[in-house]
Amino acid sequence: MKTNKWHVISDERETPRGASLRHPSPFTCHTFAFTLIELLVVISIMGIIAALAVPALKNMGKSNVQAGAARQFLDDVGRARQLAISDHTTVYMLFVKTNFWLESLPGSPPAGALFTTPGQLVVATNLAASQMNGYTFISLRSAGDQPGQGKCRYLAPWQSLPAGTFIAQQKFQQSPNLPFYIYGNNITYSVYGFCVTNTIPFPTQDSPPPSSVYPVAQFYQLPYIAFNYLGQLTFDGLNLAWRDEYIPLAQGTVSPAINVNTKTATLGSANNTSPSVNETPPGNSTNTMYNIVHIDRVTGRATLEYQHVQ
Repeated sequence: MKTNKWHVISDERETPRGASLRHPSPFTCHTFAFTLIELLVVISIMGIIAALAVPALKNMGKSNVQAGAARQFLDDVGRARQLAISDHTTVYMLFVKTNFWLESLPGSPPAGALFTTPGQLVVATNLAASQMNGYTFISLRSAGDQPGQGKCRYLAPWQSLPAGTFIAQQKFQQSPNLPFYIYGNNITYSVYGFCVTNTIPFPTQDSPPPSSVYPVAQFYQLPYIAFNYLGQLTFDGLNLAWRDEYIPLAQGTVSPAINVNTKTATLGSANNTSPSVNETPPGNSTNTMYNIVHIDRVTGRATLEYQHVQ
């Protein structure tokens, strides 16, 4: 019986019988190890990257909060305007000033004395935690009211801007006839203080009217903006129709005085209840990072004026 010493394989190479061709398996695993020094170097690099990224992430979060506050405020100013047009009336957007329960005129009531029901006192206490960032919508008369017999209506619950944002303090402190200035790139904004009204029941629509002991002119001067039935800015009969409204938004905190027993905001004397107001970074409402809600006096439409230093 004859046998062949050689046999032919598929790639036409000849091998002796019994010899084998060894090809590396495609599933062969090769493992590599890190030295301790290499591992420490990688960890160090990751630590440096994290240290550089954290401040940027924090600033991004602050920017998101500020952008969210501006968007909410723009939408709510637009809502006040739309309510005035749809109800064919004047709608007030009323704001919560600091120490709203106190007045400096002689003969004014003691702190909180005008909140005559437990419900009103609860609302006022809650608003003490929303100083400079709380607001609501109010109309003094609506369609269907008899002439001369309009009824005040709160059109929405009290609400607040997102935590970490508030309306700039100067807007509440400055006279409506004397501006303060915000300087931007090739533009200067003349920002007047809020106008105030003392014709609105506060802090609820069923709050009692002023009495002969405490006449209306002596308490609750409430800051506001208002829109007439055409959606235009109106100023309660004041001759201010020539000006637009600018409302600067600040980034930071307004910390009210706290009752140590109840852990809630407290109403009391001005010496121990004025809130602590801090802009972070300092002055951001009027210089390097201002966000100003601009309301056109004729159309009543609101836009955002802003500046961010690179």
